[in-house]
Amino acid sequence: MFSFLSTAPVPIRRFATMAVAAFALAACEPIALGGVGTGPSIDASAPVPVALLVPAGSADGGAILARSLENAARLAMADLKGVKIDLRVYDTAGSASTAAQVAARAVDEGAKIIIGPVFAQAANAAGVAVANRGVNVLAFSNNTSIAGGNVFVLGNTFENTADRLVSYARNKGKSNIFVVHGQSAAEETGRDAIVGAIQNNGARVAGVASFPLSQQGVTQAIPGIAAQAKAANADSVFMTSGTAGALSYLVDGLAGAGLPSSTAQYMGLQRLDIPSSALSLKGIQGSWFALPDPNMSARFNSRYAAAYGGQPHAIAGLAYDGIAAIGALVAQGKSNALNTSALTQGSGFIGVNGIFRLRADGTNQRGMAIAQIQNNQVVVIDPAPRSFGGAGF
Repeated sequence: MFSFLSTAPVPIRRFATMAVAAFALAACEPIALGGVGTGPSIDASAPVPVALLVPAGSADGGAILARSLENAARLAMADLKGVKIDLRVYDTAGSASTAAQVAARAVDEGAKIIIGPVFAQAANAAGVAVANRGVNVLAFSNNTSIAGGNVFVLGNTFENTADRLVSYARNKGKSNIFVVHGQSAAEETGRDAIVGAIQNNGARVAGVASFPLSQQGVTQAIPGIAAQAKAANADSVFMTSGTAGALSYLVDGLAGAGLPSSTAQYMGLQRLDIPSSALSLKGIQGSWFALPDPNMSARFNSRYAAAYGGQPHAIAGLAYDGIAAIGALVAQGKSNALNTSALTQGSGFIGVNGIFRLRADGTNQRGMAIAQIQNNQVVVIDPAPRSFGGAGF
């Protein structure tokens, strides 16, 4: 998933604001297209017009994010063999209304598919604006509430991460899982994803506990959480909080209350290695989390730095993935290469972070590795799958 975390644990009063942006509720529902074969006809022998929607004019680093996304898209274009992309870049300014306007203009100007925007409401608005034109949108959001119809989300979702971790835990004999979450919209979304993954993988929900988003609230809740988990004989504890929020308080508190990770395996829904300083937290040692294929991610970061002289934004790889998927489909030479059935082919695609595929409901599946924090280091204990249907799926 992509939560944008700061460099050190922040005051606990800020917990509620950390991940909400990626899960902003959609302003309206996406419009369903006519069927699985819906989409524009293209001339695969000519440059294919693709619109890239980025938040260049938005506040809080929008220009930097926009530049990184465009750079990654152009890096992907350079890697295509025998396929030409006519990339047209449009600024949404981070606004839903502007996203709708520029999406419609992009299609008027010939775009056959849209990649972006970033923010959920903007992506939803763009999808609605062009749905009756039969144009698909590959959004950089990870908010599954906007997925469906002509809108596909490229970002790694809570559901992906939860399913990967629960599946791995189940295979390792950890099947009685206790869920702990903060009382916020984002963490409650994460809770639901975890519970769904537990049920889908034939494991058992040992219990669910929450805590108020304040330092005092967490501290007061920990003894009760530990007592509930121990009474339920939980063999694992799955936490929605991240290292920039409540996680450090939770792991230290639970360990102090007699429920360390060595007794009930800790699992984190968010990345536990960001920032790198979090790796030295005592309570986090032994915890599991999911991450993209680290070798492929490192390769992309290195290539990006060589081409542009700096590191890519955390979600820049999604722009590469979007172009890579489009290129792979267009390379087949078919006029219907960008319709819905082509986009949702079961074999999926290879992106900068590993394999991924788009699903008919607008969500995605991504191949992820399982890592553990050992002696302040990230150790991959189960590699990312290299194909769908293999280990990890």
